[in-house]
Amino acid sequence: MDKRPEKKEISDYVDALLYPEQNPFQTDIAKFEELMMMYSCAIKEVQTKLEVLNTDFSVRYKRNPIEFITSRIKRPASIALKLKSKNIPISVKSIKDNLNDVAGIRVICSFLDDIYAVAERLVRQDDITLIDAKDYIRHPKPNGYRSLHLIVDIPVFFADHTRDMRVEVQIRTIAMDFWASLDHQLKYKHDIKEPEEVTKALKKCADTIAQTDLDMQSIKNSIYGEEKQPSKKFEDNL
Repeated sequence: MDKRPEKKEISDYVDALLYPEQNPFQTDIAKFEELMMMYSCAIKEVQTKLEVLNTDFSVRYKRNPIEFITSRIKRPASIALKLKSKNIPISVKSIKDNLNDVAGIRVICSFLDDIYAVAERLVRQDDITLIDAKDYIRHPKPNGYRSLHLIVDIPVFFADHTRDMRVEVQIRTIAMDFWASLDHQLKYKHDIKEPEEVTKALKKCADTIAQTDLDMQSIKNSIYGEEKQPSKKFEDNL
């Protein structure tokens, strides 16, 4: 009988290989599950805000700046490995105190200026606190990676208390997301011949995609005109 795991169980199978108990937080499983629930609720809160913004834009500007939104919560094994890489004790308390990206949302926009328009309108809301921002669009990573990363706190109202929860929001164009997805796949290919040449080729593709985004932005402006740009104060904070 074939005892190999089904596709839907592969991730759990890998976790079980790395950690025989399947969850490195097994000794405090109730608190771990409660914290993951809180992160899931925080994602819902931020995603709702983004969906409302997208609807508002569709009325005001007759188009939607957001193509789609995805979200994820890090798996237990990934959380533990990240804590270990930081030389931090692997505990439930360590998660909330030390990690910013357990809950993540990815926002895919149509055009470059949509990224900053959505970001500014999100972080200026009264109940959103911007903790950190990294602009890898104006300052790409050496490999060509581009995206706007925001770390935000948002209050989440539970049955008997309110708690500020942290969420990482990545905002990028369709083209940036396409490149990042393929780059991510290729990183898991360890037997690449001439890796330096592959790195150069990927960087060239990233630069070509970046220029395409600029060209598409120019075409969009010629059709719709230039919409309200982010404030100078917001740009200076990135």
